[in-house]
Amino acid sequence: MSFGPREVLLVVHPDRESTQDAARAVAARLAGAGIGLRVVDDEVRQLVGRAGDTPCVVVDPEHRPADGAELVLVLGGDGTLLRAAELARPAGVPVLGVNLGRVGFLTEADSHALADTVERVVRGAYRIEERMTIDVTVTRGDEVVAATWALNEASVEKSSRERILDALIEVDGRPVSAFGCDGVLCSTPTGSTAYAFSAGGPVVWPDVEALLVVPSNAHAMFSRPLVVSRESIITVSVDPDGFPAVLTCDGLRHIELDAGMQVRVVAGTVPVRLAHLWDGPFTDRLVHKFSLPVKSWRERHDRGDPS
Repeated sequence: MSFGPREVLLVVHPDRESTQDAARAVAARLAGAGIGLRVVDDEVRQLVGRAGDTPCVVVDPEHRPADGAELVLVLGGDGTLLRAAELARPAGVPVLGVNLGRVGFLTEADSHALADTVERVVRGAYRIEERMTIDVTVTRGDEVVAATWALNEASVEKSSRERILDALIEVDGRPVSAFGCDGVLCSTPTGSTAYAFSAGGPVVWPDVEALLVVPSNAHAMFSRPLVVSRESIITVSVDPDGFPAVLTCDGLRHIELDAGMQVRVVAGTVPVRLAHLWDGPFTDRLVHKFSLPVKSWRERHDRGDPS
């Protein structure tokens, strides 16, 4: 299948009416600029229809749909962007997200800036940043059972609510701690503001070359989050005499873990490329996305001199 000189892969979660309206507006503007449009869902193609003289082409999500595209444009929240990253990563194509969900920490722009965002895409006015990923391998003894990856985190969790996960954490081949818990998260700096954050992990600036280990509800005196080197090897072992568990990567890929299996996490060999529209430090994004108070307590509560 041949494509035009400029093409964008549009990834949309079409269930919301606001997302449907946004998809139609994006398709019309891109077509007006002579930019071809790809989608991986026939429902989305029917939603946007034909915009101007540029057809909307449905591509197979299983056969490198982003190859040759200029950009993967995402309309939705972080979950939609993570699904889009699966498509973009093998092709090395940057991902640009417009938040139509809630916090949308990975997305670059909010819904009110959609029109401006599309104009910047048309002009090619964006910069690209590479984000670290993790490669994840599941083994049973010397046998490799599965291999996958994540942009945010890999979580090893108990598979039944009423049971405890008995886990051993090792770093660089040396045991660190063993305990019963709900789960253990291995996160990238990008994922530090997602599941790892809600589990009590630290926020790590995305340009810090590190990996995080965050226990969840551990029954142990020492169960603090760990920040280790990018070069480190993290292993989470499921107790051979314990219960089964489940590995989940970015909330998308799930692998059942039998007792005795090991999950090995290392820095990924292939990054995810994110497109950015606005200059500014990560600090500003953190404050904006979490609505953090940046005035002192006195400034926020001073009501003046009552006298």
